[in-house]
Amino acid sequence: MIDQDANRARYIMVGGFLGAGKTTAVDQLARYLTDRGARVGLITNDQSHGLVDTSILRGRGFAVEEITGGCFCCRFHSLHEAAEKLTAASRPEFFVAEPVGSCTDLVATVCYPLRRIYGDRFTIAPLSVLVDPQRAARILGIAEGRSFSPKVVYVYRKQLEEANRIVINKCDTIDEPARRRLESALREAFPRAAIHSCSAKRGDGLEPWFEDLLASDGPDGAAMSVDYDTYAEGEALLGWLNATVEVAGDGPFDANELLLRLAARIRELLAAETGDIAHLKMTLDADDAGQLSVVSLVGGDAEPDLRESLLDRVAGGSLIVNLRAEADPETLRAATENALEEIGAAAGLRLKVEHIEHFRPSRPVPTHRFASATTEAPPP
Repeated sequence: MIDQDANRARYIMVGGFLGAGKTTAVDQLARYLTDRGARVGLITNDQSHGLVDTSILRGRGFAVEEITGGCFCCRFHSLHEAAEKLTAASRPEFFVAEPVGSCTDLVATVCYPLRRIYGDRFTIAPLSVLVDPQRAARILGIAEGRSFSPKVVYVYRKQLEEANRIVINKCDTIDEPARRRLESALREAFPRAAIHSCSAKRGDGLEPWFEDLLASDGPDGAAMSVDYDTYAEGEALLGWLNATVEVAGDGPFDANELLLRLAARIRELLAAETGDIAHLKMTLDADDAGQLSVVSLVGGDAEPDLRESLLDRVAGGSLIVNLRAEADPETLRAATENALEEIGAAAGLRLKVEHIEHFRPSRPVPTHRFASATTEAPPP
């Protein structure tokens, strides 16, 4: 049993840029807590509807509320309402929240307002920011490869600047010398943060980070300064696409292979059109299996990763596509629809788009912003 404040739930926020592996880490943290007898509620967040992350976490059997239409900072009242719904349903002792992957300034706009307004109900854990090691190494200048334009990089670095804990995730994808170089570069660039290393996918190295979140106090002191014009421009450079597709065939088909081929084809179609793919994530929920196939792709020069696989061939299912890239949203839509048509025809499948949205995020306008744990800041 975890020793937890009987009167106040603990709020744990796991942030990080698109593709850092937040959902897998949140899943592992929720399992860690429930295995020790704690009640857990999860809160996911997206700029729009149809979020792969919510589908994955609900498929695990967790209580999940999804906040759409903006990040936590701009939907602060919705964040509180989500916590109220979870409390009414199961009275969680821990709320684990996963913010939008392009969001920053979370200490001033989420952690401090929660502490100031609802401090009698919540304790605040340290803010964790996960990084994909290949992407982080490129942005920090210790590795070569495709990256983002300067204003998108501004948002990425601001996420790390405000972190209490920087978590190098996906350590199973790099060797030990590369991990040490990255850790050294992160310590030099962001000396205030403690650093953990893990592989959320494999489950390696998670317990020290989790225990740190349970035992340590959350953010304190002055919030970082943020140029909201640069922040808004950087976030708006990212095109956003969410789609839901019904998949059917005349006979059983390999859902895992379908997702891998779709991801590879979308990557090929976007190769000459984008600054970089921030994250492409797809799930197929099989009609007759009750399980998910999950594919993830981080970066325009990466290979699709089958995160979870269906063991048997399936007759049909519901496909969710979440694509974020530094590109015009119309380009993302064209690439996605063309890939669905091409791969579906080649596999002899009927892929019917039920819902699709494509847009750029609007300017972040926080509900609250506190310059410190005790002082309100002027509007950005």
